[in-house]
Amino acid sequence: MKDLTQCVLTPAVSSEGFDPLGVGVHRGSTIVFKDAAAYAARGERGHQGYSYGLYGTPTTRTLEAKLTSLEGGAWSFLTPSGQAANALAILPFVAAGDHVLIIDTAYPPMRDLAESDLRRLGVDVDFFDPLSPEDLSRKIRDRTKIVWCESPGSTTMEVLDLPRIAAIAHARGALVGVDNTWATPLNFKPLLHGADIVTEALTKFVSGHSDILMGSITIADEALLQPIRSLMGRMGIGVSPDDASLVLRGFETLGVRLRHSERVALKFARRMAEHPLVDAVLHPALESFAGHAVWKRDFLGSSGVFSMTFTDDAAPHVAAALDAFRLFAIGASWGGTRSLVAPMPVERFRSATAWRGPDLILRLSIGLEDEDELWADIERFLERLEKSQSAQANPGRAEGIRHG
Repeated sequence: MKDLTQCVLTPAVSSEGFDPLGVGVHRGSTIVFKDAAAYAARGERGHQGYSYGLYGTPTTRTLEAKLTSLEGGAWSFLTPSGQAANALAILPFVAAGDHVLIIDTAYPPMRDLAESDLRRLGVDVDFFDPLSPEDLSRKIRDRTKIVWCESPGSTTMEVLDLPRIAAIAHARGALVGVDNTWATPLNFKPLLHGADIVTEALTKFVSGHSDILMGSITIADEALLQPIRSLMGRMGIGVSPDDASLVLRGFETLGVRLRHSERVALKFARRMAEHPLVDAVLHPALESFAGHAVWKRDFLGSSGVFSMTFTDDAAPHVAAALDAFRLFAIGASWGGTRSLVAPMPVERFRSATAWRGPDLILRLSIGLEDEDELWADIERFLERLEKSQSAQANPGRAEGIRHG
């Protein structure tokens, strides 16, 4: 064999005896077949076989298998982001003339998808109150194909009664999908509570390092497999095995990271609830939270993400006071090693329910920094907020202080 040919062809090397703990990264687009007959019959390999890199490699299949097991499902798919997972969990099952119901507290891009794209495709869309199964019962139709949920609700943390929601939906022949990103499969398993489809933004807690974008779809029944797989293939959607390997690495420490963030977040939430400028702390594990009883019944734990609202006098000063933070970074997403804070508007993302109070919620994601230093950072923010609010309430006094 000549040199140029040897440069292109790769010798087969035995892997016998090489059994590492880490998952190998299998990169590949073209999959070769032993002969023409095998190539012609490639479609017979089914969803578990390999035919082209877009449909999976051993690396991505390993991550899918781990997710399927943790979710208690039949099969999982990987997508380029959490929102891609949400979109691809709905689109294969709707057509012009169908109807979709979406929880009013859903992740804002889901509302945008519904109002911009689903409506454009001729799908009717309604939103329902997460705390009212009766509202769902009033709005569901025979044409309703899917009821989309998120629990707790994005930003405002409403916990829905998923078994009741699922019973109402299934009685009318509708599928139930749940975005489970806040809880992860370690804290909540929607498929075991009646959901047909569960999505995760692996970008967040599962990958855990704020450097990967990926999502997942897990189905309860293999009957849902082909519509999703086929649409993903037609749209050319796949994920990088390199990224999948990093998510697999993050998965190994998810348990300890999540429990640490859960503990510190709940501790901080209790402290913040006592501050005079904090109107409410939105955390399902707080006994005072409206959805606490349902959360305690269905969930296995809580998250490192929670929100809070402020008094009418303090709310206008929150944005400026954020600059007092030294450890908390201001940014979107959550679930990484670094603690994050993000001011979130709410009112314009509600239509089936009414948001009362200042249109600003502060969402915190607790990372892995020293908790005493993190709390000192929160105190800096609260002190700055208190001074700003006090200066506005007593302008003469503030002027005297500046010139005294």
